[in-house]
Amino acid sequence: MLELSILGFLYEEPLHGYELKERIKALSGHVRPVSDGALYPAINRLVDKGLLDQRTEPGSGAAPRRILALTDEGREDLLERLRRPKQAEITDQVRFNTLLAFLRHLGDPREQAAVLRRRQEFLHTPASFFYEDGRPVRAEEADDLFRRGMLRVARATGEAERAWLAEAIAVLEG
Repeated sequence: MLELSILGFLYEEPLHGYELKERIKALSGHVRPVSDGALYPAINRLVDKGLLDQRTEPGSGAAPRRILALTDEGREDLLERLRRPKQAEITDQVRFNTLLAFLRHLGDPREQAAVLRRRQEFLHTPASFFYEDGRPVRAEEADDLFRRGMLRVARATGEAERAWLAEAIAVLEG
């Protein structure tokens, strides 16, 4: 998820590390905060793989700024990650939102629709936070107010997402 965010934001424009961190934080930091201890090693891995270039510019204060930009290989890597997301990027809501944030960079509407169809298929699989005798517990069956609340909110969110996915796929498939 972190590497996808780095590549996705740098696909749009070169950024220095602080700007990149702030954008990643705005996208998913409230759920999964990004630390310097995670961000900068990820950046270094992507530089080592030849997916990012970096150059140093004078900073507004005394410290120089490291500007990061995608290489051609980095652009291709991002597009491949968008075409073939990992299963966790389909099933995990935060990771899927990260994928959605950059899916527009995948220019082919058919490829975009294929990714959305994977999420749609996942959402049609019965699931719950709680199980009884191997079957998902529905909100109406939950044994307390709080679990009922969790399940009702999850159901409403799932219904809204399924409706949006159906609309988006219809638009993309024309």
